[in-house]
Amino acid sequence: MPTIVVEVMPKAELLDPQGKAVAGALGRLGKTRFTSVRLGKRFELTVDGHVDDAVLAEVQELADTVLSNSVIEDVVGIHVLEAPAGETH
Repeated sequence: MPTIVVEVMPKAELLDPQGKAVAGALGRLGKTRFTSVRLGKRFELTVDGHVDDAVLAEVQELADTVLSNSVIEDVVGIHVLEAPAGETH
């Protein structure tokens, strides 16, 4: 069964206190190569059947209205992961 992945991130203009905390922890661990971290959300929606334009439109609507808060977040990606060959449920 295919899985649709929806990725949501805080709007770029907003502070990301969790990301800042992770960036600070990386610095304390000596990982100074990484100067900034932003944390987001990843949703995986497993689809019963094939993914067509209607399913993708429904996922886009869900992403915009349920999975994200448009005031503080952006939907940055929606893509389909096909089930590995031989996988059955």
